[in-house]
Amino acid sequence: MDIKLRFVNKSSDGNKSEVVVYQKNVLTTMASLAVAWKVIRYCGRDCTHPFVYPDGYEVSITDEYGNFTPRLPAKNGQMLSLVSTPIGGRRLLYTGPASASTELDVLNAMNQGSVDICIFRDGRMVGAKTSVVPGQKAVFQYQPALWIGVASEVVQGQPISSAVMSDINTEISLLGIASADIVMTGGGPGEGSTAYQFNLENIVQA
Repeated sequence: MDIKLRFVNKSSDGNKSEVVVYQKNVLTTMASLAVAWKVIRYCGRDCTHPFVYPDGYEVSITDEYGNFTPRLPAKNGQMLSLVSTPIGGRRLLYTGPASASTELDVLNAMNQGSVDICIFRDGRMVGAKTSVVPGQKAVFQYQPALWIGVASEVVQGQPISSAVMSDINTEISLLGIASADIVMTGGGPGEGSTAYQFNLENIVQA
């Protein structure tokens, strides 16, 4: 089930803050990139920014030439494979269950050529695994949670550096939620400023 969310700016920083939202692949053995899923800019005090956290994903493959396969809808528990077809060249197909019901598996079943595997939510990239060689499987496991914080010079859809990730350290659990507000407080100029905080309010249980 899709989760309806609404960012609410109650901070003392006006519309100067850039709020970054992303997810982490919890499989520490899979060195995938954390990508800025959403960057909220120019959202003034008492203003809101609604968005949706979808239940599933879309998967696309890109190669060294900058080509992307059509995005294929996917969900946890599925395995997708990039295969070679006589007419269409590279094609992404459903090929069975994943190794676990909580993960999404994507296999490079081509005979040659490494590729990057890109994962999307709500039309925006949320994660990627680069340089997946033939015969290698990329595994993605995302908990129903978002990481959120204030950062600068972060581009939506681009990887987040480890230094920036260390500053974006608030985890928002979405488990069992149908809709909620993510309320930002804190900030402000001068010595009286406080740390930014993010809390869920107006929660509707699923």
